[in-house]
Amino acid sequence: MKLTKTPIASVITGFVLSISALAQENIQSQPLITDRPDQTESPNVIPKRFIQIETGAFYNTFKENNIQTENYTYNTTLVRYGVLDNVELRLGWDFTEGLTTINSTKLDNITSGFSPLLLGIKTSIAKEKGLLPEIGLLGHLYLPVTASTDYKPETTSIDFRFAFSHTLSNNTNVSYNLGAYWGSDSSEASYVYTIAFGQGITEKLSAYAELYGDLPENNKANHLWDAGLTYLINNNLQLDATIGTSITKGQDLLLSSGVSFRIPSKTKK
Repeated sequence: MKLTKTPIASVITGFVLSISALAQENIQSQPLITDRPDQTESPNVIPKRFIQIETGAFYNTFKENNIQTENYTYNTTLVRYGVLDNVELRLGWDFTEGLTTINSTKLDNITSGFSPLLLGIKTSIAKEKGLLPEIGLLGHLYLPVTASTDYKPETTSIDFRFAFSHTLSNNTNVSYNLGAYWGSDSSEASYVYTIAFGQGITEKLSAYAELYGDLPENNKANHLWDAGLTYLINNNLQLDATIGTSITKGQDLLLSSGVSFRIPSKTKK
């Protein structure tokens, strides 16, 4: 009887593909972690060769001296792609419509269009260990050439943040960011902070409360808060809703809702 030999390369290839499929299955069994709906960015990165899309809409309004401004942002899409085990690339773009009302009369000069395109990168620096938090670093460029006329600055904006997270229990955690932002056609740096407390209510429903703001070098500080809920439909799909306002002047009301989902890479057979 003639025996058919199996090439070693085929065995190795099959083994590698099996391990890869098992790894993807393991990742998909873990609930996704998002950078929305709060202002606090997580230190987590997207798994290698996975895509995560986080999108939604929000409304905010502010009234001062009989002048009310309203902003409707219909698209707040952030696309995240894992390129390495500890590095992700980020792409974001918003579409906004702004309305102004003076003494209950709406003005005709409505502003609308895309904001500057966001290009960014995030890297994981350290995993949580004991009292030491999980740490990540992220940064973005905001490209004026991609913006609509109404929202087009003259110069490129840039920001960076260190992101931290502590697990307090199986159902609670606290996360916070520290960083800086240069933009709005100004050379002035604005230092940024956030701190968010998260609480799991059920296996699928979670709540959070957050304090955040910025401290410009030559202007008054801005402090705001928000709170919201997230609902995990499955490990790759999450809904969210948020309400907030400002502590200092600048925002009377913030309303937001959105959806986030993860797309796994395809394993070749």
